[in-house]
Amino acid sequence: MNEYGRFLGSKETSEDAQIVIMGAPMDWTASFRPGSRFGPERIRSVSESLEEYSLHLRRDLQDVPFYDAGDLILPFGDVRESLKIINDAAVRLYKGGKTPCFLGGEHLVTLPLVEAASSVYPDLFVFHFDAHMDLRSGYLGQRYSHASVMRYVSEAIGEKRLFQFGIRSGIEEEVEYGKDKIQSYSVDFFSDLKRLIDYASSSPIYISLDIDVVDPAFAPGTGTPEPGGISSREIIEVIHAFHEISTNIVGFDLVEVAPPYDHSDITSILAAKVLREAIFICSDKKSG
Repeated sequence: MNEYGRFLGSKETSEDAQIVIMGAPMDWTASFRPGSRFGPERIRSVSESLEEYSLHLRRDLQDVPFYDAGDLILPFGDVRESLKIINDAAVRLYKGGKTPCFLGGEHLVTLPLVEAASSVYPDLFVFHFDAHMDLRSGYLGQRYSHASVMRYVSEAIGEKRLFQFGIRSGIEEEVEYGKDKIQSYSVDFFSDLKRLIDYASSSPIYISLDIDVVDPAFAPGTGTPEPGGISSREIIEVIHAFHEISTNIVGFDLVEVAPPYDHSDITSILAAKVLREAIFICSDKKSG
C-alpha cells in the first residue's frame, strides 16, 4: 500500500480500530473526465482544514477508534485485477472484524466492496446516492464500468435490496432494468430515505456515495457532473439521517472525487466532511 498522510484523527495503528479507511485509486473506465484516482490522497490532505469535532453529532474523532491504512496499489488499466485486489482487501477487513470505509476512485470500485460485504452479510441492503443510475449492461464495450456498476451490485445482493437516491440521469435500458428490481428516487427523496432507512434498520446496510449526487455548483470536482443535484448541506443531512434512526452500517464508500477539476478544493473538502460524519455513523454499528 502507498503511505500517504493519514485522514484527520486517524489512530497510529489498526490494532484497536473498529473502522479502517482505505483508498482505491482507480479510474480505468472513466467515460468523460479521468482523475478520480487522485481523490483519496486529496481528501486526506484537505481533511486538516476540518475540526475533529462534529457540532451536529456532538462527537469527536479522538473518541472513535479508526485507522487510515493508505491506498491500495492497483495495476494501471487492468480492471479485473484491480477489482480482485479491492475485493481481497475488503474481505480481509471483514474477516478481521473491521468496518471498511473506502475512498475512490471511480464508482466501479463499489462492486468488489459490496461483493465482499454480501459474502459476510447475505441480507445486505445497499443505499446508493448518485446522479446516475449506473444500471447499464456495459459501456464502451466493457461489461464492468462505472456506468454499469449498480446493475451488478443489484445482481450480487438480490432484487429490491438496492435503493437509489438523487438520480437525475439515465437511459431507457436502465429504467427498464430497474423497474422491478430496485427502488430509485430523484432529488426530492428525503422523506423516502428516512422511511427506507427505518425499513432496513434491522438489517446490515452498505452506503455508496458518488459525490456527483451533489450539484456541480457545490461539487464541481468530479468526472461526470450533472446539474440539478442536492446541495452540500443536504448531503451532510443524508449522512445524519442514518444516525437519527438506529442502523447497522457495515460498509461505506465515497467515490468520484476528481481533484483536477476542482476549484479551491471545495469538492475535496466537502468529501472530507462527509467522511468525517460517516466515520461517526459507522462507529454506531449495532453488535451482532
